[in-house]
Amino acid sequence: MNSLRTDLAIERHESIKNSNLSGVKIEKESYDGAYLTKITVETDEASKVLEKEKGIYYTAEIDGFPDVSSLIDGRLTALIKALSELIPESGSVLVAGLGNTNITPDALGPKCANMIFATRHIDKSEINALSLPPLREVSVISPGVTGQTGVEAAEVISCVCQKIKPSAVIAVDALAAADVKRLNRTVQIASSGISPGSGVKNARKALNSSSLGVPVVAVGVPTVVDALSLARGVLDIPNGEEKYRDFYDMMVTPRDIDTVIESASRLLALAINCALQKNMEPQELLALM
Repeated sequence: MNSLRTDLAIERHESIKNSNLSGVKIEKESYDGAYLTKITVETDEASKVLEKEKGIYYTAEIDGFPDVSSLIDGRLTALIKALSELIPESGSVLVAGLGNTNITPDALGPKCANMIFATRHIDKSEINALSLPPLREVSVISPGVTGQTGVEAAEVISCVCQKIKPSAVIAVDALAAADVKRLNRTVQIASSGISPGSGVKNARKALNSSSLGVPVVAVGVPTVVDALSLARGVLDIPNGEEKYRDFYDMMVTPRDIDTVIESASRLLALAINCALQKNMEPQELLALM
């Protein structure tokens, strides 16, 4: 009950900011409408303290998710920059949209997947006939959740990887934050993979390089905060106060979450499409979504 409930590496690091933790490198950049922080967890000691796997964690703090008329600005540039660093430069890529479409705060992954430009089925003759530039091979899957299918998402994705042999997997999922101010204004892009549901204490089998045999880039937006963390931030409730235990399993999400999920999934999909199809302009890719 005393642990910080968050999927965000930046919140983990902020929670121990007064310590002399070595093995962590911090870099920051500013874009129009976005502030990008790169946290590199380099050692086992730092990984244990932060409770995050070794790897690179980009956090884009943005001025809200844009509507379709203003998608192409600094926010998009920041996300493309982070994705481009973590995704292999060549080879096919599998994009996996994780989550449950029937639960709005958890629908980010499947909605994003619906807008990814899939190209694996397009052969070279069709590309030439359509006068398209060279396309990177991309596949997309939305495996659903175990409660719907009876199958772990990691099992489905692992089977697909064995069949199509991608060079990398991009997993898109909704996350949990500890600070309500980060809800719907933050994007995390990490090289360490993801354990679906970990932020709400319902962790499933991990998706990472060890389980899938290829690099896994995790992309997510925090859409929920647990009620206890919210109460602590607003009322300064002391850590470990037992009478507030029931709040720990209550998850809170903004009332406009349906609109946010639509906007966030569109921005993430466009950023992924741009990072994968570098021979096409954002406006062209947007028209295909």
